[in-house]
Amino acid sequence: MVSPGNPLKAVEGMAPFARRMASVLALVDGHRLIATDIEARLGTRYTLDTVRKLHRRFPAVQFVWLTGADGFATLSRWKGWKNLVKQVPIAVMPRPGQNTAALHGVAGHYMARWRIPARRAALLPTLKPPVWAFLPGRQTGISATSIRQSGAFDSGASHITPSGLSHSGERS
Repeated sequence: MVSPGNPLKAVEGMAPFARRMASVLALVDGHRLIATDIEARLGTRYTLDTVRKLHRRFPAVQFVWLTGADGFATLSRWKGWKNLVKQVPIAVMPRPGQNTAALHGVAGHYMARWRIPARRAALLPTLKPPVWAFLPGRQTGISATSIRQSGAFDSGASHITPSGLSHSGERS
């Protein structure tokens, strides 16, 4: 889901929504992932509001919120975060330099009793929240901030992939 903007981050240096959406569409083309602008269409600004509207609009869908360790580490600063974790199962992806902050921060401590082992993460869509898993995986330093700072959005970010490789297989 391409967000219109993060209320906790400055808009300075952020590419326009249409350009970010086009870049994501280029990345997911032909993969098992889809890109959506539904948050912009729903008119929501906060994740809690987005999740609530998604549940109302798609009551039969079993959503799982995928976030990076950096996002989870700051979760306690989000609007209604304790209500958010009761709305949707959460899968947390590792991020360089952020894993300890995520696991031992305010949200990590609050949610510790609801954490399931990564080997059971496939069950997240079927489990009643609050529930979460910290997933193993290759860590990449690619972030929206680093992409903005590199100017990649100005030159087109379609060469950037989640693995940090260009589509041609060369390091980006």
